[in-house]
Amino acid sequence: MNFDFSDDLKMLREQARKFLAGRCSRQVVRKVFEGGAGYDAELWAEIARMGWLGTAVPEPYGGSGVGYDGLCLLAEELGYVLAPVPFSSSIYLAAEAIMIAGSEAQKQKLLPPMIDGGRIGTVALAEGMGNPSPKHIKAKVASGHLTGTKMPVPDGEIAHFALVAARDEADDIGVYADDIGVYVVELSGKGVARTRLKGIDPARNQAKIVFDGAPAERLEGARGYAIIDELIDRAAILMAFEQVGGAQACLDMAKAYAVDRYAFGRPIAAFQAIKHKLADVYVAIELARSNAYYGAWAITAGAAELPVAGAAARVAATDAFH
Repeated sequence: MNFDFSDDLKMLREQARKFLAGRCSRQVVRKVFEGGAGYDAELWAEIARMGWLGTAVPEPYGGSGVGYDGLCLLAEELGYVLAPVPFSSSIYLAAEAIMIAGSEAQKQKLLPPMIDGGRIGTVALAEGMGNPSPKHIKAKVASGHLTGTKMPVPDGEIAHFALVAARDEADDIGVYADDIGVYVVELSGKGVARTRLKGIDPARNQAKIVFDGAPAERLEGARGYAIIDELIDRAAILMAFEQVGGAQACLDMAKAYAVDRYAFGRPIAAFQAIKHKLADVYVAIELARSNAYYGAWAITAGAAELPVAGAAARVAATDAFH
């Protein structure tokens, strides 16, 4: 049995690698870091024209329908070059939430402009420190209007709209997971105030968003925290691929330096201590990649496999990070 990606997907990976190598150099990334723009708008438009944003989106909604395997491969290549674009927030999170819980009308309305690159979405879940959970969600929607504070929100300063986790007005206790929904909120509309947050990663724009009676439309299928759990599991797998790509880039740079750097008349790569360090990193990355590939399989196998795969992806991301 062959567990590898198909030839078509390998071709997609090679095309993505070639494009990003020529278009997303370290100078481009540093320019975004130092300029404070939040993302490279031109690169985002080019990625949209190549159809990457709709890789996992079915054709009726403007996507290519390639599938999640293809999206995982693209995530790894984007992570390799540290691409300064809101791919994770808009595609891994917002587009996925719409496909999971949106009605047919909501999918037809929201997905095509995202796939064209004209509109950027994000998901507003966290409300301060700590891992998101049902008991931490205090934001509420009453009579179609949202009140509450979300932070940090990934790419919250540059996104056009957010999918906000909030409680229904009927929940007076504020602890039950079944009363939580996901609401579409325009971030340039009334009752929305955004503030940029300082972070350690300039490639991940973060914001604090205060909602004060902002108009909100519920995703029709988003009833209960289980939808959010599924969304997080899917996003964890895709983010793991990004981090595997970043880790691979670090190893490649370290190897190239070890080969080019001379000490005592020979490359430092010839010294056993350096070989051992590089070998240890290689093994850690391959273990992380294996866990991430398991997630790529599980994300297409069905919701029953996602919780375990999501946990494996978090292990993969941790391994790649370290």
